[in-house]
Amino acid sequence: MKTIILTGGGTAGHVTPNIALIPALKTADYDIHYIGSYEGMEKALIEDYSIPYHGIATGKLRRYFSWKNFSDPFRVVKGFFEAKRLIKELQPSIVFSKGGFVSVPVVWAAHKNHVPVIIHESDMTPGLANKLSFSSATKICCNFPETLEVLPADKAVLTGSPIRAELMLGDAGKAEEICGFEDPEKPVVMVVGGSLGAASVNDIIRKILPRLTEKFNVLHLCGKGKTDETLSGTKGYFQMEYAKDEMKDLFALSDVVVSRAGANAICELLALHKPNLLIPLPASASRGDQLLNAESFRKQGFSLVLDEDKDLTEDSLYEGICRLYDERESFRKVMLKSDQINAVSTIVKLIEETGLK
Repeated sequence: MKTIILTGGGTAGHVTPNIALIPALKTADYDIHYIGSYEGMEKALIEDYSIPYHGIATGKLRRYFSWKNFSDPFRVVKGFFEAKRLIKELQPSIVFSKGGFVSVPVVWAAHKNHVPVIIHESDMTPGLANKLSFSSATKICCNFPETLEVLPADKAVLTGSPIRAELMLGDAGKAEEICGFEDPEKPVVMVVGGSLGAASVNDIIRKILPRLTEKFNVLHLCGKGKTDETLSGTKGYFQMEYAKDEMKDLFALSDVVVSRAGANAICELLALHKPNLLIPLPASASRGDQLLNAESFRKQGFSLVLDEDKDLTEDSLYEGICRLYDERESFRKVMLKSDQINAVSTIVKLIEETGLK
């Protein structure tokens, strides 16, 4: 049996694509191990999949001043030696890294032990952790055609992002029971602001609810602690903090989606062919990657986009949702032609080819 090490952590976006690969890797007869931080969120996310989990020390290399910048390099070095020991013990044929700072010592250790490494970069522009790992990589997968231009030409492969197979198996009937909309004939708009929610998007959606619910049922994933109990019982409106197992069913029920522009989230929308309006996290609150992600999807014809700092108003959001619904079939047709929607099979094939070299 072949052995593969998966690594990545720090945020859900650095773990869920790895999780999406697990069923296909098991089918391909891989013995799968996961290396993450001792107590990072990746540990809890991986627990459900009956895969051996190995914790190592990790540190973050910050672009700003912090006293931890003096101690964390020593944690990275410790993590490197712990990863090196694990790689010698497990003897993997390949390492697949989804990024995050916990992955850096694992990738370096694999390279030091002559184990091929495949890295996946989700965003349009590579993050610092992946940049530090590129020289040790055999292949680098990416989600956007534009990213190919900034990656080493002999390593770069456009694959799209691995999507969990169960997302394709949603049951709209189950979601109808969850939401309990009084008029099930109305089309459904799903609003989702990422795993932590988006306060600014929540606020403006609630301001236009009277107009929206005249035409649509609104399914609102608000984020932890961000529901508004004063709106409980509002006709045509259902809110919940977040969804896990129910997400596939909620997607199946939704006709159109309003979303932030995190790379994994928008790749799920593409794979599901869900017409979407993206409100990317502004540059003032991020490194600007969501703005670039959204612009790429707009240019490819997959999405409508509203810039939160420049374009987002009550009227523009309402009009954008109505336009999105009216033109939904044209968006679906473009998405169906994309070659970025079979990422799991593409990446597993790449893993098998690279691991044999």
